[in-house]
Amino acid sequence: MKSDHRHELKTNELAEWIANFPQWAKENRTAIIAVSAAIVVVVGLYIWKTYSKKAAVQKQIELTGLISQLMGSKMQILGAQAQGKDLSYILVQRGGPADRLKIFSENVNNDQMAALALIKQAEALRTELHYRPGTVSTQDLTTQIDQAKASYTEALKKASSPSLMAAAKFGLGICQEELGNFEKAQQIYHDITTDPDFEGTVAKAEAEQRLQTMADYKTQVVFKASVEPPAAEKPPVEIIPADTNLPIDVNQVPATPNSP
Repeated sequence: MKSDHRHELKTNELAEWIANFPQWAKENRTAIIAVSAAIVVVVGLYIWKTYSKKAAVQKQIELTGLISQLMGSKMQILGAQAQGKDLSYILVQRGGPADRLKIFSENVNNDQMAALALIKQAEALRTELHYRPGTVSTQDLTTQIDQAKASYTEALKKASSPSLMAAAKFGLGICQEELGNFEKAQQIYHDITTDPDFEGTVAKAEAEQRLQTMADYKTQVVFKASVEPPAAEKPPVEIIPADTNLPIDVNQVPATPNSP
């Protein structure tokens, strides 16, 4: 068959198909609608998946940046303290790490990232109290620790991974210690250490350590009476012991005692 004849046949078939298309479309309208809808759904799912993946990565980057900001603020505060300045307030001021982490947790669609943000927000609230110079009033302590407890509790509701759940529960235990509720704290730590779901988590190891050392924070230190030297040799000096009952912030490295 010659090429020009084949071309003529193909042209005739195309013309015939175009002429009959309206009738064919009318007879197969339901099938066409179904196929078209399926195509739209598939394309839509692909676009949504691609966008969601990109958005999730952006949120992860944002959360990492917020956590880095929190760490940087801690270093800034410690550096200022060495110069006799108090910058502890930057952790909880409007637009600061605690505020931004709270806002992030309310706007992100991923519960795991929201839980981590809430845990870090609570950490910022607690850390500010420890970095604040001077004595913290009972009212300030109670108010701010209650805010931290609320964040830990919300994180516990959102979290599904054992590591985040254990971290949130451990934070609640620390809050109870800081409020002086040692029995409640001890019960929380005991629950963490006996829960098989928390096996291998950092929080479980920390809870075990707190149970072993908690007695150090609850025991009142008794100083033996010393023999006063004669008045002519040395005037009496009143020694005021440091308050050893304050809980240690797990985020801080304890200072090494001075050699005698």
